[in-house]
Amino acid sequence: MSLKKQLFVVGMGPGNADLVAPKALKAVEQSTDLVAYGLYLDLLGEPCNNKVHHDLPLGEEIGRARLALDLAASGKTTSLISSGDIGIYAMATLVFELLDRQLQGLEDHPEWLDVEIDVVPGISAMQAGASRIGAMLGHDFCTVSLSDLLTPWETIDKRIHSAGEGDFVISFYNPVSKKRDWQLNHARDVLLKYRPASTPVLLGRQLTREDETIRIIRLDELDAKDVDMFTLVSVGNSESRHIINGEKSWVYTPRGYKKKL
Repeated sequence: MSLKKQLFVVGMGPGNADLVAPKALKAVEQSTDLVAYGLYLDLLGEPCNNKVHHDLPLGEEIGRARLALDLAASGKTTSLISSGDIGIYAMATLVFELLDRQLQGLEDHPEWLDVEIDVVPGISAMQAGASRIGAMLGHDFCTVSLSDLLTPWETIDKRIHSAGEGDFVISFYNPVSKKRDWQLNHARDVLLKYRPASTPVLLGRQLTREDETIRIIRLDELDAKDVDMFTLVSVGNSESRHIINGEKSWVYTPRGYKKKL
């Protein structure tokens, strides 16, 4: 009887335990070993008890993916865990890139190809942020990462212009860092060429977590100094509306039902 080799690639959602999918919890429950950045295991809490934790720091993403495949290939049921949706700017891509490299003969780990992989989606930061303020993603939208660590800035800039011209609602991931503080303001200036200065912008920091903060500002008020790596920045399109009813405030992006109302 062959030994089952199982790797769960798990998105745990934005941080609130109530938003972790049941399938994600089941994957963690079935696993003996958990591979993640330590904060994610802390946020998951009790489900991670009595498991072997493999905590690798930020910047060790390739190491995490390799370790998870190695553990699963050795017969240990393993969960590789990331926040949000693990297929969106997260670890799932690295797992499949390593498998692709093995198939191309660029790696020497044939045992990886025997691993059963189950990708478990999670709620992404852009979905969590939109839900906190109404229905910002109600029409066509896209995401753009402002980190040029892995993607040339020229490519990122082209995508910002294309998204602006296409009038997409845009969620910016990795908006700023200690060494990278000008790209967000550049993106703002680009978008101001395509949509009104009054366009609503969501600044959602530590979404769904205990220290969550939510701000709705105008596009012309967006400034990188008010944002950090824990902040999601979502910019409405030219039709997005910020509506206020007393102390209540929402943002929604209409789909065109006005003609039918």
